[in-house]
Amino acid sequence: MPLSAERKAWYFEHMRELMTTYTKCFVVQIDNVGSMQLQQTRMSLRGTAEVLMGKNTMMRKCIREFMEENPDSPIGQLEECCRGNVGFVFTNGDLGEIRECLESNVRPAPAKVGSLAPANVIVPKGPTGCDPGQTAFFQTLQISTKITRGQIEMTNDTQLITAGDKVTASQAALLQKLGIEPFTYGMVLRSVYDSGSLFDAKVLDITDDVLMTKFIAALNTISKLSLALNMPTDASVTHSVANAFKAILSVTIELENYTFDKADVYKTFLASQ
Repeated sequence: MPLSAERKAWYFEHMRELMTTYTKCFVVQIDNVGSMQLQQTRMSLRGTAEVLMGKNTMMRKCIREFMEENPDSPIGQLEECCRGNVGFVFTNGDLGEIRECLESNVRPAPAKVGSLAPANVIVPKGPTGCDPGQTAFFQTLQISTKITRGQIEMTNDTQLITAGDKVTASQAALLQKLGIEPFTYGMVLRSVYDSGSLFDAKVLDITDDVLMTKFIAALNTISKLSLALNMPTDASVTHSVANAFKAILSVTIELENYTFDKADVYKTFLASQ
């Protein structure tokens, strides 16, 4: 049902207020996310973030109008993100914490006929609870079985569905018979907008520890190159000083009439051996 003029006006004003108030947002994909699950996500984010959903045409129009009033704003990048079944999660808080909240709100779901499988589905071997009269059903799916204690038992783990394939009626029926809900659905983070920069959500996987490890590895590489080329740099100066000390110490140890404070410890140790 199309929105009334009053509802559209409110929506445009609300989105304009969100774009003005917040400097960060997630672009999220909400395929197969139900209204109840979406409402629970809103409740868990209350006070820290706001979820905005709507028609892509409305969101793009609102962003364009906002850019006409604020031509220097970088938020116009979000217009290209309004493709597919998407929404926005606006916040001024920590992106990592908001991400954890969004990704934790997932729900198990049955396999629906005709839907694309988001992951492989492997049915474990063992008793199925189905009576022997349903053996032909398993044979249709090329699943090896045997009869044990009056019920059908699968003899091997079976990959029933491959990720990306459409779920068939037989596959969906089998999973329903076994009481298996193989899929989980929730908001999928596509992009992140932060203070004028738009980047892939995978960037948030880069933690401080990862950055520190990469930085140290780069420093080690620079220091090795500097030492090999005999070209002093900030990264290699500590190694150069250490190497110079070793050279002076090796000469001092061989001299009987000369020493210095730092060398006395080593000369005393060697003398005691």
